[in-house]
Amino acid sequence: MPPSSPFADRRAGCSDRGSASLEFLTAGLLMLVPLVYLILTLGAIQSAALATEGAARQAARVFVQAESTAAGTTAALRALELALADHGIEAEGTSLSISCAPRPDACHTRRGWVTVEVSVSVPLPLVPPVFDLRVPLAVPVEASATQQVSRFWGAR
Repeated sequence: MPPSSPFADRRAGCSDRGSASLEFLTAGLLMLVPLVYLILTLGAIQSAALATEGAARQAARVFVQAESTAAGTTAALRALELALADHGIEAEGTSLSISCAPRPDACHTRRGWVTVEVSVSVPLPLVPPVFDLRVPLAVPVEASATQQVSRFWGAR
């Protein structure tokens, strides 16, 4: 009869067989869920950044080519809505600001500069707005673009 080890009874009672896969699944899920959420959030913010930049640039372009300041403002708002819709962002909750230089009261002057600023609030993915949390549920994204009014603007 072989000599018995004092630890033989302990090893027979607790087996590690099969626990590695369980530990891998548990630890994997605990790490995978936050990683997937981070990727979703960064994707939403990047999409909003591209949309906001494109909206500001296009709004400035159509504003300086318009016949008047009122027509330019209407065209800039339409360009803002289209650029945001291309990226799946709703136009509500956005702000559009138009400033002019060197004369703030007259935007359409020859060789004048028009600056368009767009601000969008991007909601965090998978977070319903009904939660009353003490943290913000949206990320603000801002962009601006400047265009020069043509030196031939009044000669149409």
